[in-house]
Amino acid sequence: MNRFFVQLEYDGSKYHGFQKQPKTTETIQHYLERALTKVANHKISTICCGRTDAGVHALNQFVHFDTSSSRKIDSWVKGTNANLPDDIVVKNFYKVDENYHVRFDATSREYLYVIKNANTPPAIGFNNCLWVKKNLNIEKMNKAAKCLIGEKDFSAFRASGCQSKSPIREITKAKINREGKYIYFRIKGNAFMLNMVRIITGTLLDVGTNKLNITDFKEIIKQKNRKKAGKTISPKGLYFLGPEYNELDYIKEEILNELD
Repeated sequence: MNRFFVQLEYDGSKYHGFQKQPKTTETIQHYLERALTKVANHKISTICCGRTDAGVHALNQFVHFDTSSSRKIDSWVKGTNANLPDDIVVKNFYKVDENYHVRFDATSREYLYVIKNANTPPAIGFNNCLWVKKNLNIEKMNKAAKCLIGEKDFSAFRASGCQSKSPIREITKAKINREGKYIYFRIKGNAFMLNMVRIITGTLLDVGTNKLNITDFKEIIKQKNRKKAGKTISPKGLYFLGPEYNELDYIKEEILNELD
């Protein structure tokens, strides 16, 4: 039996998230497993490194699957893409030891949130960023974002439907950059809870519009109260940049080269 890690990219606008669901086939996992099954000539089941919600995109989602079929990597890539919708693309396959697990062996995960900060909304890429008309104070937002760094209880940014056993997470990067009319918020941590990045971003936007100050933001984290934090903003500006695998250097290097 062979185990493969699969690297894929998708526009999540039309889908109900990554994970298969009983009441709809419009999920990334449904279409991916259907395509892999056709190439492998037997039923394929996948496990992903980080499930994305409805409307969320991914640049480097990773899944793993086991197969008894023997194919060249190029054949796996071309065959799978030929059976996928245009907004889901497999980028590469990596043959790994059967003990490697795409979720449990990931040491970190990184997300990006894209905002257009201008008087007019985007026409091209409307479903791929959030439009904010109000002026945003990036310096204040960055100062607030630094308060996220470290291992903390992030209950304030946890959705009510979250099933995680613990609200403790470690954030290692939280940085905001402006490039012209666009603002990019990158956040990296060992793991994230349901809607966590979207709630954090929504709260940082409250800081950027002067609805909250830095002290308020610190208190929101300290009080661990979801009601004190900002709203859960739209998923359309959110991108899963991918996981990190320390022991699989060849995968780590390829992701870093793409994101630099």
